[in-house]
Amino acid sequence: MQDFAKNIILWYTKNKRDLPWRKTQNPYKIWVSEVILQQTRINQGISYYSVFITEFPDINTLARAKKDKILRIWQGLGYYNRALNMLFAAKTVVNELNGSFPSDYNQLIRLKGIGDYTASAIASISGNQPYAVVDGNVTRVLSRIFGITNLKRTTFEKEIKATATKLLDKKQPGIFNQALMEFGALQCKSSVPLCKSCIFNEVCYAYIRGQVKDYPPVKKVQPKKERYFHYFVIHDGNYVYIQNRKEKDIWAGLYEFPLLETNRSVSDKLALNTFITENTVDPAVISGSQRPVTFRSILSHQAINLYFHKLELINKENLKGRKWIRIKKKNLNEYAFPSQVIKYLKDQELLTE
Repeated sequence: MQDFAKNIILWYTKNKRDLPWRKTQNPYKIWVSEVILQQTRINQGISYYSVFITEFPDINTLARAKKDKILRIWQGLGYYNRALNMLFAAKTVVNELNGSFPSDYNQLIRLKGIGDYTASAIASISGNQPYAVVDGNVTRVLSRIFGITNLKRTTFEKEIKATATKLLDKKQPGIFNQALMEFGALQCKSSVPLCKSCIFNEVCYAYIRGQVKDYPPVKKVQPKKERYFHYFVIHDGNYVYIQNRKEKDIWAGLYEFPLLETNRSVSDKLALNTFITENTVDPAVISGSQRPVTFRSILSHQAINLYFHKLELINKENLKGRKWIRIKKKNLNEYAFPSQVIKYLKDQELLTE
């Protein structure tokens, strides 16, 4: 399609949204925006981007930051390892690249947490290098217009990448990439595409055949793993006990309440007794009679069933020796928690913000 790049860029010029990261070619700021937007909608991403850039305006500031502060700002976005990868990459840039964040693809791809998509986006937008970006929006647009489908996922992805690379405007690669992604977000939408007003509807393979909903091919949905988290919220006057998740698992590096994970749903009594036994807590020093507050959280590959058991410390026994941290309730907002724990804290009016 000879004029594809010209037409998509013209559409973008007329329809693009006014977004803060589009007002700069600073590779560091483009990097921050791309990582944030990989896991949230534009509207929510704007606020996270604004806060992040205000706190860490450049790579040197980020490299000096404390892990807990970054996680606190990232709180609610999920995929917290991406925030930790950013910190690691920032330290690498400062220590090995003289604090100059690169816009070259080959340098970018070597940084921790940066894959082909992010490296291509930064290199094309900031460095004007001819690398095609492929995300969900681009995949949907190209699959529909050119009728690209394949049951083998790796073959399908390679064909999409090859098509995007072939269509790429080599003189304006950054503009082209942003135009194609924006077209997917605003015009060629996933569930309700605006086909009748689409500039490509006369040549779109899927639209002409009435098969728009069949493109791109749907991935097989794997059954989610069910997990059962029993949190024990131990109140000690104006204090509570928390712990840090250090395992290579979801929410690594974040804080939570003392936890018992079971492989199936169990009774409240069994959960409490198991928790007491495993942590060698004297049952005489705690009291808990309320039904737990429950939440269910659906993540990408697993479903978490959360039970918050409220306990009162009735005898002044110090429980800090069990890897737990005793903190004042009024200081809870200084720690980064998973969004599911934040929901509980807000519902119980334990957060001051």
